[in-house]
Amino acid sequence: MSDFFNSGWSMAIAVVTVTGLLACLALLIVAARRRVMAQDNTTGHVWDEDLRELNNPLPRWWMWLFVLTVVFSGAYLALYPGLGSSPGTLAWTSLSQHQDEQARAREATKPLFEAFAKLSGPDLARNPRAMAIGERLFANNCANCHGADARGSKGFPNLTDNDWLYGGTLEKIEETISNGREGAMPPMAAAVGSAQDVRNVANYVLSLSGAPEDPMAAQFGRSKFVVCSACHGPEGKGNQALGAPNLTDKIWLHGWGEAAVVSMITNGKRSVMPEHASRLTPQQIHVLAGYVWSLSNVSSP
Repeated sequence: MSDFFNSGWSMAIAVVTVTGLLACLALLIVAARRRVMAQDNTTGHVWDEDLRELNNPLPRWWMWLFVLTVVFSGAYLALYPGLGSSPGTLAWTSLSQHQDEQARAREATKPLFEAFAKLSGPDLARNPRAMAIGERLFANNCANCHGADARGSKGFPNLTDNDWLYGGTLEKIEETISNGREGAMPPMAAAVGSAQDVRNVANYVLSLSGAPEDPMAAQFGRSKFVVCSACHGPEGKGNQALGAPNLTDKIWLHGWGEAAVVSMITNGKRSVMPEHASRLTPQQIHVLAGYVWSLSNVSSP
């Protein structure tokens, strides 16, 4: 009902609903009245020569069931939302019920998570129960973007390769999960120079990781890279304080090759990871962070 522009719509729907219930009772009263229509207790209608419609009253059990249905509907509308924008006397909402169920679940599992609260990353990784819980938390909250195997995809980081934009310690991973991240590279073409200058810088960036590049263009782009070094560092090894990627490690989050790098320099890029502190407790985040930490620090058996 919150989509309505004014209270008139809410009032109209409430009136129609109440009128409908009263009309049901009126219909029942009218139908319950027995009217003599013929001396042989029929309505006077005959089909197939000998099939006659009897004029019997409605069964009492059916009448009372109908009345109870209307009474139940009235009571329901008084207690729960249904009459326009009225919240009902219980003020119930699906959101509040969901939040209450979450609160009860968190309270029930609180002792379990508290047992893991002070464990370090390696200790969590060695605890099968913590890892099983962390895996389930990951599947429910992270797998949509990073994949069920945590290897990510274009635009979504691989969490198993030990390449971290903001740092891969347990504390940093907890910080990332709790607060989210917003990475932004502004369009830099104007600062770099001409279109050829952008192409030259792209080739120089490719050369930093040993990717195939045009050596001559890369040589010319070296001096122009100073524009990029403010974030990526003079050697292109990135800056975790800013979330600036390491350009020397052959890991390309948004695609690789000259065209991809030119597009990045020209158009920039904005990436957002949502915060999870509003969805998970600090203890749950600690276990989830331990699981994520283990993906790039513990070898698979």
